[in-house]
Amino acid sequence: MAGELGNRHVALLAESDYEDLELWYPLLRLKEAGARVTVVGTGSADTYASKHGYPVRVDVSAEAVDPRSLDAIVIPGGWAPDRLRRYPAVLQLVREANAQGKIIGAICHAGWVLCSAGIVRGRTVTSVPAIKDDMINAGANWVDREVVRDGNLVTSRVPADLPAFCRTLIEALASVEQPALARG
Repeated sequence: MAGELGNRHVALLAESDYEDLELWYPLLRLKEAGARVTVVGTGSADTYASKHGYPVRVDVSAEAVDPRSLDAIVIPGGWAPDRLRRYPAVLQLVREANAQGKIIGAICHAGWVLCSAGIVRGRTVTSVPAIKDDMINAGANWVDREVVRDGNLVTSRVPADLPAFCRTLIEALASVEQPALARG
């Protein structure tokens, strides 16, 4: 399976208190599949600690990322999404990437970022049940399934769903005809 994503470029959003597995499992799985993964932060720090203290180093801040250079954005859960959604540059990046049809992956509490970016109205999604009401109030059709793909949106509930989440992300990315890096 290694190399199936060619030179696809994925932004992985990070902030303090991210869920360890929901950041590291997709990061490593996407790299294994051949994607170039860039860790994107809010600009508040160069390194963020997970809920359990495991650090991730940021490559660039959201305000410096051109969504045209990306094929996908992946947003891990934990408490990080509550921090991420407070930064206009993060929300703008997610909005623009969505408008360009880029793959947007969100797991667990990451649905908060999708709600704050205003991109779930009329879409079928899932998330951790704790934010079900937030998703519905933002206009989403919320369902309780391990993974849901609605066009360019790929959503999952909890760490136990990571195999299905990553498999669906990789399938979605593999279907991208011309990777962003090939476009310039």
